[in-house]
Amino acid sequence: MRIIDLSKEHEELYFVCLEDWSEEMKEAGDHKCNWYNKIKDKGLRVKLAIDDNGSIGGMIQYVPIEYSEAEGENIYFIKCIWVHGHKEGIGNYQGKGMGAALLKAAEADAKSLGAKGIAAWGLAIPVWMRASWYKNHGYKKIDKDSIKHLVWKPFYDDAIPPKWIKRSKKPATNINPGKVTITAFSSGWCQVENIVYERARKAAEEFGDKVVFNSIDTFNKDTLLEWGISNGLFIEDVELSMGPPVPYDKIVKVIAKKLRKISKG
Repeated sequence: MRIIDLSKEHEELYFVCLEDWSEEMKEAGDHKCNWYNKIKDKGLRVKLAIDDNGSIGGMIQYVPIEYSEAEGENIYFIKCIWVHGHKEGIGNYQGKGMGAALLKAAEADAKSLGAKGIAAWGLAIPVWMRASWYKNHGYKKIDKDSIKHLVWKPFYDDAIPPKWIKRSKKPATNINPGKVTITAFSSGWCQVENIVYERARKAAEEFGDKVVFNSIDTFNKDTLLEWGISNGLFIEDVELSMGPPVPYDKIVKVIAKKLRKISKG
């Protein structure tokens, strides 16, 4: 196994999170490609793990913390680390040490770039991006937002701990009388959230002028700070969980329920 930097030849595979076999990934549109083009010259780092047969089984992407959902000083932030774990495509590559190798390479790279530490997000529940996995690699929990923990590893004693950007407000309701308003927050970096965004947009179109689709681009840091929401989906006062990708039918049902409530007055 070896770790390499992302090159032009592997960009398309990176854009679909190594899941070029997935029909679901095709729903995500070009959001991640657009995000990549905006941030690639602002410090984005991407590394890939390749097995001895030349198959890419894992990836890690990290950015200067000012381009993340956290606040900090002279720290890199891991957007995600993913080792292919599906039966489809190249098969399950988890449990072979790729994740640990990618994390070690990212830490060394961030330190060589002058960072004083590296941070990441992890979930408190035993699913993808587990906070406990980072803990096993020397990371400490420094902040939390519900089940989403902020963990970090300082490289030097004078490193300043990061913190989450807290949610400051949520979308207003009933702003379009007689209609249902969908508010979709998107920065574009995560394909799971891009899938949900596109499903919501498609659902809004299905209902025609009865639904207003409001898109908020949170790649802009001022917009992110204004809301404290990086990625999210609101149908009036209902916030839908982004991951795993909320099914299209569920989005349609929530919209229809809200429209029935409006029609009853």
